[in-house]
Amino acid sequence: MFIAMNRFKIVKGKETEFENVWKNRETHLDKVPGFKNFNLVKSETKDDHTLYASHSIWETKDDFLNWTKSEAFRLAHKDAGKHSDLYIGHPNFEGFEKVL
Repeated sequence: MFIAMNRFKIVKGKETEFENVWKNRETHLDKVPGFKNFNLVKSETKDDHTLYASHSIWETKDDFLNWTKSEAFRLAHKDAGKHSDLYIGHPNFEGFEKVL
């Protein structure tokens, strides 16, 4: 199993808009070999931002890497730059392979 996470710092006050972007986007993940599950999670709010993380579970790291090179990935991320006013900085990626 492989877990892929992106951490996002979202401008305080823009949380609902950010969540709506995710609710209304076409992820194309249901067509991708090895994809298991996806969650968008919200953490605490600081002075200037709220922390979110996208959390996807894959059969293997190779399945995840293959997705990042696929047409489904390009389609899912084609409008990513449209919402740059919601973010503080770029997302921070973290990948984890299951040990136990």
